[in-house]
Amino acid sequence: MTVADVLLIAFGLLALGAALAVVTTERIVRAGLWLAVAFAGIAGAALVLAAEFLAWVLVLVYVGAIVVLLLFATMLTKAPTDPSADLDRPRLPGAVIAGGVGLGLAAVVTAAFGWTRVDPEGGAGAAAVGEAVFAEWVLPFEVLSLLLLAALVGAVAVSTRRT
Repeated sequence: MTVADVLLIAFGLLALGAALAVVTTERIVRAGLWLAVAFAGIAGAALVLAAEFLAWVLVLVYVGAIVVLLLFATMLTKAPTDPSADLDRPRLPGAVIAGGVGLGLAAVVTAAFGWTRVDPEGGAGAAAVGEAVFAEWVLPFEVLSLLLLAALVGAVAVSTRRT
């Protein structure tokens, strides 16, 4: 077992533990913070797998934007963040559905890719991905940024009180 294998297992366990904490915690703000830890664990695993661009995208977009947007939206709406008895649901159906979806996704990915080895030198690097994003996909990228900005402005507008 190499150092890369040990690091991959450690980051995987970190991401899995944080993901379990996201769905088991009773407070929404703590769930958002655990989500940031889970994304950081996945980014660490991507770094071990020599996918630096993916790791930076995970850190910048998911941790730096999505989780922060979730936390700001939660705090701006002034919704109760404490545990509530009327919002509790039975956990067994959710666990069964989540397990089934996880097994189904694992089966689909295994059937699609099998147990083949990937040549790390043969794929497109970060330069090719950046060229594709900013040359061919620049319009959808900008439209998505405007959509996220509109959602943030809408969240602020909905959360303000009219007196």
